[in-house]
Amino acid sequence: MSLLALAVSGRGLVDPGEPVVHADDEAVLRGRAAFETMRVYGGRPFRLAEHLDRLDASAASLGLAEVDRTELERLSGLVVADGRDAVLRLVWTAGPAGGVSPSGLALLSEIPAWIDEVRARGARAVSLLGVRATASWLLPGVKSTSYAVNMAAELEAKRRGADEAFFVDVHGVVLEGTVTNVWWRRGDILFTPSLELGILAGVTRDALRALAPTRGYRVEEGTFVLADVYGAEEAFTSSSVRELMPLVEIDERPLARGPAADDLQEALRELAAKV
Repeated sequence: MSLLALAVSGRGLVDPGEPVVHADDEAVLRGRAAFETMRVYGGRPFRLAEHLDRLDASAASLGLAEVDRTELERLSGLVVADGRDAVLRLVWTAGPAGGVSPSGLALLSEIPAWIDEVRARGARAVSLLGVRATASWLLPGVKSTSYAVNMAAELEAKRRGADEAFFVDVHGVVLEGTVTNVWWRRGDILFTPSLELGILAGVTRDALRALAPTRGYRVEEGTFVLADVYGAEEAFTSSSVRELMPLVEIDERPLARGPAADDLQEALRELAAKV
């Protein structure tokens, strides 16, 4: 994603080409930093407060200094000031010298053009072996910059000719996508894995739980296996940047494109327009 604007805690707006992170920041050395990514609609970050809540929780789990919400809100306002649709990423790093001087970043980027293109045709997905985060040191529900495994899974999906991947555990239990939550439908019921599985509590996921009843759907959260997804009438993923992405193939098995993904995508955009 092309970087449009950058703001740094204690400094404000800086040139996007200027170095802003210390070489010994633990975000660089060990991936010890928390981040949030969200859509910006007409210069308004969608559910900024909810993303900051999750950033707080992630930082606490990683043992980082308390997030300076006021400063990150200020930085967000600086980078989105031109009012365009974009992607906002907030990063809270441990900083150098053992985490005594944390750093906050706000990065504004273009929305990747491929998202709407793939949504129009429907995405192909593969399931890959993942680890169920059942212990606190596995950082369940934490959004950290230690994303190497997720990115490796996306590369593997591309190598197999797919657009994205989602993880299942050794027992075939469906967990989450590399950067998404997973959904599928049978009748008027939308199924999605429970947060008790240690998956990320997606902000868009939460919005869909509230929007679904307004469009005639019920939501059922729980523990489900891959066969449940294979037998669905339709499936899709959700995330802040990709929004809703219909799936038309999973593990080379064709899947019909149904009405729920498009209906809820429309509802999500309507909700964003009201913020």
